[in-house]
Amino acid sequence: MTLPLPPVRSRRRPAFHALRVSAVEPLCADAAALTFDVPDRLAAEFAFRPGQCLTVRREIDGRDERRSYSICAPAGTAPRIGVRVVPGGLFSSWLVHGVRPGDTLQVMAPTGAFAPDLTGAGGLGHQVLVAAGSGVTPMLSIAASVLAADEDAHVTLLYGNRRTGTVMFADELADLKDRYPARFQLAHVLSREPREAGLLSGRLDTERLTALLDALLDVRAVAHWWLCGPHGMVRDARALLTGLGVPVDRVHQELFHADDEPPAPPATDRDDATGRGPTSEVTVVLDGRATTFAAPRHRSILDGAQQARPDLPFACKGGVCGTCRALVTDGDADMRRNYALEPAEVSAGYVLTCQTYAASDILTVDYDS
Repeated sequence: MTLPLPPVRSRRRPAFHALRVSAVEPLCADAAALTFDVPDRLAAEFAFRPGQCLTVRREIDGRDERRSYSICAPAGTAPRIGVRVVPGGLFSSWLVHGVRPGDTLQVMAPTGAFAPDLTGAGGLGHQVLVAAGSGVTPMLSIAASVLAADEDAHVTLLYGNRRTGTVMFADELADLKDRYPARFQLAHVLSREPREAGLLSGRLDTERLTALLDALLDVRAVAHWWLCGPHGMVRDARALLTGLGVPVDRVHQELFHADDEPPAPPATDRDDATGRGPTSEVTVVLDGRATTFAAPRHRSILDGAQQARPDLPFACKGGVCGTCRALVTDGDADMRRNYALEPAEVSAGYVLTCQTYAASDILTVDYDS
């Protein structure tokens, strides 16, 4: 089925729907791709932009567990996600080894802003993608979509892995290279398997990335940069690009998890007798309905609001996926961690409610904006 391309921003709040798994394709020993069959009545809701993600929900030991996975399919096709098993991860192991075609999963409509605007005037230019491991998942969608959308566009993918056998989507990347030989540049970098070219052997760290950029492209001619992979790689790549003078609004990043320690909640004075601290009057707006409640200032807005509004959207609760994004329309808030929002979104007043605490007596956040 061909799905329409959605606008850059949608005011529709994504919801969960039961979707049938139409295909499960092994990618390597610990990874698989799952494709979903979207009924016609949900086609518009599940139309996605390249680079967005789907959140899958499952109850484990009585808990509502959710995980977000990047879409790897080109824009306008059926949604397909890439999943790699996380050591000790019950959720990812179930998706890779337990789910079968015909199974029905609870899936949230696409979310995320890690996505190029394919409809922008002036063409897409040269897009450079830097990925490692499962970070290639959104890059496959972005690369295929950009190359198909603009016949003058060029894409470079610098992709780091340990060995050849751990490369996700190896055949599909090779097919993309065959389809666009003059416009798609692909460099596989392996850290634990020697390559004939020394430049392609080793970790995709600052030193190697610097050498690759010098050898393969003109940094000044790149329209946008897309970074996805381990926290350290993304952090170092972003710092390198900043040092090379790349404007901050041309560098976009996506993390699947953050390696740093979660920030501590704000310090508040607790009453010795009750153990309670100060509260704020918080109003959350979702689907046109406002709910006001007393929120302890030592708990995030999302955690404090879930009892009153269990329908609030969330996934990772780590400041990474962006599913809980909302706009502060009244009052002051303290966002302690952000790996999902662009600088322009933060400047406009958007926050990740899982990482944000009330910092004024009255606070209003709007999930519909």
